[in-house]
Amino acid sequence: DPGLMWTLWRGPAAMPCPVALLFLLLASGAEAFRICAFNAQRLTLTKVAREDVMDTLVRILARCDIMVLQEVVDSSSSAISLLLRELNRYDDSGPYSSLSSPLLGRSTYMEKYVYIYRSHRTQVLESYVYSDQDDLFAREPFVAQFTLPSKVLPSVVLVPLHTTPKAVEKELNALYDVFLDVSQRWQSEDMILLGDFNADCASLTKKRLGELVLRTETGFHWAIADGEDTTVRASTHCTYDRIVLHGERCQGLLRTAYAFDFPRSFRLTEEQALNISDHYPVEVELSRAAPGVLPLSLVGLLLPLMLLPLLPLQLG
Repeated sequence: DPGLMWTLWRGPAAMPCPVALLFLLLASGAEAFRICAFNAQRLTLTKVAREDVMDTLVRILARCDIMVLQEVVDSSSSAISLLLRELNRYDDSGPYSSLSSPLLGRSTYMEKYVYIYRSHRTQVLESYVYSDQDDLFAREPFVAQFTLPSKVLPSVVLVPLHTTPKAVEKELNALYDVFLDVSQRWQSEDMILLGDFNADCASLTKKRLGELVLRTETGFHWAIADGEDTTVRASTHCTYDRIVLHGERCQGLLRTAYAFDFPRSFRLTEEQALNISDHYPVEVELSRAAPGVLPLSLVGLLLPLMLLPLLPLQLG
């Protein structure tokens, strides 16, 4: 706010203007990096070809630096190609690229995990489909490591999972094994586990939720709070979709976490919103620097300003 900046710059005698400016910069932090997960509910070419659906999907995706889409059921990849084309035409927030898993599933019904990301802000370092030798997952995680525009945390690993409602507890406990596998493979514990976990209501009781390995083991932070509604229908109130952070650096950069109520933001009726999905996207925002840490370039700029009030004393 320019007005606020001017007030602080002119500031009262009790708060010298450079100190006020430094306080303002520390409080506001650096530009955030947004990571999202969205169960797009049976995303097909036919679905995205609808103008109203495409328009809303593009507006949702354009908010995120990395978006993990689930329930992509288009075997030809035409749906994602069309979505990317429209997204890159939408505004100047791109360009966007995508990374897709193979079709995953146990039967004729198969899904993909698809990462859509701003290629000027992040790049894929490595990726792999978890080797699910015991067949614990209906759709095994498609793990990817991305760069981050942060000197505190240059890269982060994303582990998406869309559980099947019939085996939520088994799959979420097996997700801990995926965490161990990634940690050993890439020697990294800065990780974000995210997706439609079905981790609430009839699919998982509160008691069973509290007994999950990802709850009892230390070091995991469930960023989307229990009780937050991640569903579109007014008749349901369930925290199905989750984001779980691990690693001190990753958790130290966490600024906010929430479910994005796109029907309210875009003024859609429930019926219109359900044409897009019956889930809200869930999102976390990471700062580029840890709280209270300024880039050296800013420190170099502010230090002379902070010394200015001392000059009259030196001259006197």
